[in-house]
Amino acid sequence: MNGLGNEILVVDLRGNSKVFKPQEVAALSNRPETHFDQMMVLYNPKTPGTTAYMRIYNADGSEVSACGNGTRCVGLSVAQATGDSEMTLESGAGLLTVKVGSADRITVDMGEPKFGWQDIPLNEEFRDARAIELQVGPIDNPVLHSPSVVNVGNPHCVFWVDDVNAHDLGRIGPFLENHPRFPEGANISLAQIVSRDRIVLRTWERGAGLTKACGSAACAAAVCAVRKKFVARKVTVALPGGELEIEWTPAGRILMTGPAEFEHEGILADGGEAA
Repeated sequence: MNGLGNEILVVDLRGNSKVFKPQEVAALSNRPETHFDQMMVLYNPKTPGTTAYMRIYNADGSEVSACGNGTRCVGLSVAQATGDSEMTLESGAGLLTVKVGSADRITVDMGEPKFGWQDIPLNEEFRDARAIELQVGPIDNPVLHSPSVVNVGNPHCVFWVDDVNAHDLGRIGPFLENHPRFPEGANISLAQIVSRDRIVLRTWERGAGLTKACGSAACAAAVCAVRKKFVARKVTVALPGGELEIEWTPAGRILMTGPAEFEHEGILADGGEAA
């Protein structure tokens, strides 16, 4: 499947106890027929009343707690299989409520953002996550500096720029993803404020690289922009693959709305190879 071009492999292992090894995940991503940015693996529910428990993997085999585009894909897949338009999925980020209006409007409650330096996490204390000490380039004339940081199920670092295409994110992304400031790595985004209700975003995704869309990064950019008083609480985030609607509700929840679509399906044989 894909969400705004973000390639998602959904593997339904409900009723099965197989756990993928990192090398198996990476091998699947390297195959043309199963290539993905993220892999969503569904298991039997852990919490009563939920539809499934999800384990989420990046293309390099690393496991993460959240993937907004992938959760929309899972929601559409379940909805079309069962007829249920609302469901609760569970991941390492907690319980995620999904509402499927149509393939073009799937809303995921991504939970509440975390701004504490230990929750993101950072390697040292910063009391204000709206702007931390981190820069790229000369000290007296940095190219990028003072990003906002947040955890929305995974760590995010957002740099505010005048033009998201004026910087080589493919070159600086790997360096910043693995910067000592982020002991667990981070998703690195460049955000351009167009108006009070529109943000343009490009993201280097931890463990996946440059991506056409990253749902959690869109959520991160939106809530950080609200905290800096750049935008209203409901904004459109434009990514290379398309647009997402992000709302940070007065109750503190992040609602992400966007599309998902099917590409093809098949069966993985024992050992993980495509059959």
